[in-house]
Amino acid sequence: MPDAPHPERVPVGVDPTRASIARVYDAFLGGDDNYEIDREVMNGVLKVAPEASDMANENRGFLIRACRFLAYQTGVTQYLDCGSGLPTAENVHQVVQRFHPEARVIYVDNDPVVLAHGRALLEENEFTHFISADIFNPREILENEVVRKHLDFSEPVAFFHFGTLHHYEGARDQPAKLMQDYIDALPSGSYVGITHFLDPENEDSDTARKMEHMFRHSPMGSGTFRTMSEIEELFDGLEVLEPGVTICADWWPDGPRLKELNVAQRCIAGGVARKPKRLATVQTPQ
Repeated sequence: MPDAPHPERVPVGVDPTRASIARVYDAFLGGDDNYEIDREVMNGVLKVAPEASDMANENRGFLIRACRFLAYQTGVTQYLDCGSGLPTAENVHQVVQRFHPEARVIYVDNDPVVLAHGRALLEENEFTHFISADIFNPREILENEVVRKHLDFSEPVAFFHFGTLHHYEGARDQPAKLMQDYIDALPSGSYVGITHFLDPENEDSDTARKMEHMFRHSPMGSGTFRTMSEIEELFDGLEVLEPGVTICADWWPDGPRLKELNVAQRCIAGGVARKPKRLATVQTPQ
C-alpha cells in the first residue's frame, strides 16, 4: 500500500482552519508556510484577477526599495515595521543593516507562525526584535516595553505599515485616524512608509472591487480597496516625498519599464513621507 500523505505540521497556537493574513500573503509570494485554507483565499482572488500575485510582488518590491532608500539616504537607524509577515528574502533588517550593521529593527505581528519563524531567524541578531501586538492598536505598540527599550523616540524613526491597513475592518476612515495616533507619537524627522490596495477609479475599478469582494468574503474576511485620495489621507500632516503617493510600480523603480503593467499591478499604491520639524510658537507682543 502507498504511504498515507503526511499531515501538514502545525505549530502550537495555530488554527489551520482559519486563514491568516500573513500566510495568505506568503501563498501569493509562492512560499511554503501556508495551509489549504490560506490557498483557498488566494485561489478565490485569482479567479477574478489571474495576475493578483503581482500585487504581493509589487508590495514586496516597494518595501525593499523604500528600506534601501531610507538606510542609504536619510541615515535613519531605527525601524518599526507593523505587520511584518513571514520572513522571506530581503526583510527590513537585512536591507537596512547592510548599510548600518547596528540599525535597530522591531517587527510587530500577532500571528503565531510569524512569531515562531521570526524569532528563530533572529536568534543571533541582537539589533532586531519581534513583538506580538495588535498593529491596529497604536497605544499597545507605542507603550510596549521592547519598543521603548530598543527605540529612542527622541531621534527619528522609520515607521512602516506595508500591506496592512487594507485589512482593518471597521469604519472606512478609521485607518487614517489610527495612523494619526502613530504620526503624532513619532519624533520630527521620522519617516512613514505605507502601501495599500487601490481602487484606481477608472476601468480597473471593476477588477479591484471583485478582488475586494473575494478577500472580504473569504475565510480571511478582510481586504478593502481604497481610492488614491483615501490613501493620501493616511499621510496627513506629513511631507510626502517624490513621486508622491502612487502605484507601487511607479515608486522609484529599479530600471526602465520594458513591459506594460497588468491590472493587479495598477491596484496597489504606496508612498513614503517625512514628519516635518515643529515650528516654534511665536509669542505676540502685548
